[in-house]
Amino acid sequence: MRVVIPVAGIGTRLRPHTHTAPKGLLQVADKPMLGHILDGLKKIKFDEIIFIIGFLGEKIVEYVRKNYDFKVRFVYQEELEGLGFALHLASPKFRKNEPLLIILGDTIIKANLSTVLKKNEDAIGTKWVENPRRFGIVEIEKGYARRLVEKPENPTSHQAIVGIYYIKTTDLFKECLKKVVTEGIKTSGEYQLTDVLQLMIQKGTKFSVFNVEGWYDCGKVETLLETNRHLLSRFKKARRIAGSVLIPPVYVSKKAKIINSVIGPYVSVADKAVVRSTIIRNSIINQGAEVNSCLLDSSLIGVNATVHGTFNRLNVGDSSEVGFY
Repeated sequence: MRVVIPVAGIGTRLRPHTHTAPKGLLQVADKPMLGHILDGLKKIKFDEIIFIIGFLGEKIVEYVRKNYDFKVRFVYQEELEGLGFALHLASPKFRKNEPLLIILGDTIIKANLSTVLKKNEDAIGTKWVENPRRFGIVEIEKGYARRLVEKPENPTSHQAIVGIYYIKTTDLFKECLKKVVTEGIKTSGEYQLTDVLQLMIQKGTKFSVFNVEGWYDCGKVETLLETNRHLLSRFKKARRIAGSVLIPPVYVSKKAKIINSVIGPYVSVADKAVVRSTIIRNSIINQGAEVNSCLLDSSLIGVNATVHGTFNRLNVGDSSEVGFY
């Protein structure tokens, strides 16, 4: 089996942070979101991971090679024309009759992958949502996908496609990817994976549907902070730092400096960050950032950014300086 992780998206809703880093490398709790995905793969057996990379893709390459010993290869996507197009670019790397596990690189999913793989059939992960218009949805009949629709105006199901797919019929998958791209079959101006899978269903593939335990979106600042809160819930205790107070759940890197501050709840502080005379809650402080004499809530502070003297909610990009005097 090969794992495919598309991470070429430019993350427009996470700007300014994605001007200088791929969204998959933005910090959530104790590591980048891509790190959470890759750590989850340690529990299953596979031969190789294929990453589909784009803008700032060299940072993805560097992070993966530095932190993991998986066998990997990288496919570069220059034109961003949808997930179906990205997978079509990577399809020459798919081996005949070898299963694929596709996991989107901008969401963190909690699921029992071992159980899914043991079923030995094509499968799609879903989660019930209140407003399905924002997502691809699955109409289900007797446990199998009957119809897939991308962001429907009038939804007929509340089961959203979460971004994890197990493909057993790889040869047909490649055939349908090629058909969608070469025949210009687009939805909302892009080549959608949803259309590819629907074509497979029309050709006889049966996709079982499995519910994931957790689905944590990281596509914009608000959902990134919400996901940070969810992931921090496992940090029940906070270490003691002389002269400061840490209110769990929090994550503070051992390589960060906290001086005369109150941190938490729901705060992540990354490596080499320095926080001084500050109160922070519900925020992410990225690597190398300096925060001085602030009261911050629901804030995202970028890599090597400097913030001082503010009482506010902030979204500050990498290497920026913000001061209030």
